[in-house]
Amino acid sequence: MADSASVNETAGAPPAGPQASGYSWYVLFVLVVVYILNFIDRQILSILAVDIKADLGLTDGDLGFLGGAAFAVFYALFGIPLGRLADNWNRKKLLAIGLTLWSAMTALSGFAQTQLTLTLARMGVGVGEATASPTAYSLISDYFPKRQRATALAVYSSGLYIGGGVSLLIGAKIGQVWNQTWPDGGPLGLVGWQGAFLAVGIPGLLIALWVSTLREPARGAMDGVASPVSPTPFRSFVGDLSSIVPPFTLLGAWERGPVALAINLAVAALAAAAAWLMIGLTGNLPQWSAIAFGYYAVFSWACTLKARDPATFRLIWGTPAFICTTLGYSLVSLVAWALGFWSAPYAETVLHLPKQQLAFVLGANGAVAGFLGVIIGGRVADALRARHPAGRIGVIMFGVVAPIVPIWVGYTTDNGTLFYAMNFLAGMFGAAALGAAAATTQDLVLPRMRGTATAAFFLGTTLVGLAFGPYLTGQISDLAGTIVDGKPVGDLRTGILSLIAVAPVALALLVYAYRAVPRAEATIAERAEDAAARAAPISPRRA
Repeated sequence: MADSASVNETAGAPPAGPQASGYSWYVLFVLVVVYILNFIDRQILSILAVDIKADLGLTDGDLGFLGGAAFAVFYALFGIPLGRLADNWNRKKLLAIGLTLWSAMTALSGFAQTQLTLTLARMGVGVGEATASPTAYSLISDYFPKRQRATALAVYSSGLYIGGGVSLLIGAKIGQVWNQTWPDGGPLGLVGWQGAFLAVGIPGLLIALWVSTLREPARGAMDGVASPVSPTPFRSFVGDLSSIVPPFTLLGAWERGPVALAINLAVAALAAAAAWLMIGLTGNLPQWSAIAFGYYAVFSWACTLKARDPATFRLIWGTPAFICTTLGYSLVSLVAWALGFWSAPYAETVLHLPKQQLAFVLGANGAVAGFLGVIIGGRVADALRARHPAGRIGVIMFGVVAPIVPIWVGYTTDNGTLFYAMNFLAGMFGAAALGAAAATTQDLVLPRMRGTATAAFFLGTTLVGLAFGPYLTGQISDLAGTIVDGKPVGDLRTGILSLIAVAPVALALLVYAYRAVPRAEATIAERAEDAAARAAPISPRRA
């Protein structure tokens, strides 16, 4: 039979099993459009950062918080219950509702007058955007067979880079035209950066109507695994939401017993103490308060998940291959988020490149480099996966190592052309890892768990990558900076070059993942059944 299969493949016969249809590719196209808008709304802050910093009197650390943790913590935390809701409710409806919310909050960012009001709006954007990837990853996994999944997820992920690049072009152009038209402030006294938020937020409300027309696929059909959903999805959603929001987290811990409550209180105290220490060292109250809240909430949710759904907990939190893959890629994303946010302010303030030029070149660079990297990376990952169960991990490793030289060269040169070229290479090499990492984590869980697995994957990319990448770069810039005319001036060059230090840690995690993935994937059903069986005699109600 093996010889026959080889002959068929050589002859170009179509592969056996379910096929992606034309409608599958149409759905993927719609999801890419949504993801492009997602990243326009998320990343437009970067090109507006210098103007916002001047108008609101912020430091680089403050900007890093707004571009990172202010969004990331709420994006990550609400991704948990929304990921579970995506596993149990209509995914197209959930995505349309989320798109409406984040578009409205982006538009409201245009009315911000202080750091606090802009922070609140960014939090709202994070909550809305938390619906996007859990629903999209789950839909794609039910529209595309496993052999095409990394490619499909890579195509979807291209929206990240296209949207991030387009955001620079749109933000710079709208800000320029607005300020030229109304030099003393436009309608309601709004200035250019505020008008840019309004202009990119409002179209999302129309695209949400388009999303609502998509068809909902059968869960697990592409894998031949029946995947029943909860008959009470919103009850589960409220339960998950309460498991991450203090003080309800304490009530949930108490239900699991006094020992669980004591552990929960100890973790809360430890998080608060760590935040207090870091606030004292850096003076940044919002950043470390948000981080402490986020990590404590994740711990509480993980404990609740273990009690309510031990099989899902076992395949995600109890699988070192899943954790190491997620954390290894999260450090790749830490660098990518930092460069994505700070490259435009760096070019404007350090290299003194014209804003319209840098917006066009960096925007085009980001879109093309990201698109090429994620598509080529996804195709290579699928090819390597066909040869070895852990083959995709090699592509993630490439995403760690390959950007190092371009980052060093690009952010030490004073030549604008060389800076643009190296920024392109760094972006393309880093982007190659995304499809491989996402597909690996999806393959390590059962179909009914994919929304939750996506939420857990994005906990890493946000609470490690996004929450720390922009902020640490800005904070190091502030610490390495000087005082000019009584005002602090950051050293963004040092802040960005410090990102290279994460590479050895990321490689160590991924080497372990490469060794652990084959066995973890081969024992998915066995470990899920074992976890459920162990929990059932102890607490049938929870199981």
